Amino acid sequence: MTTPPLHAVEPLAPPPQVEWKLRIAAAQRGIWTGTQLRRLLAERAGIELSAASVSALLTKQPSQVKLSTLAALCTALDCTPGDLLTMHEPPPTPSLPPAPDPVPTPPQQPPPHHRSLPPL
Repeated sequence: MTTPPLHAVEPLAPPPQVEWKLRIAAAQRGIWTGTQLRRLLAERAGIELSAASVSALLTKQPSQVKLSTLAALCTALDCTPGDLLTMHEPPPTPSLPPAPDPVPTPPQQPPPHHRSLPPL
């Protein structure tokens, strides 16, 4: 019994890289400290974030951001999400050449002098 030929599977492309630009967007609007940003978030967006949360948003690349927080940041800074993050496509990875389609081989006939085994 022959098995069906295997086809090469293209590896999934790596996900795009996200650049968090809150500090730059805030600085362009004259916001230099976490305290200033917290005040703006409270005044303009009605959201109270802890000093530690605002500091982390300003100084680190977050792994995730709640949509409500993103919306509040955009409201407070009068910007769009595109001002706060940028997507960068990863460099292309070299792909393997496609595997050639296997040539079907004809079924092999047993040698003419070969005897089959008796039934069990």
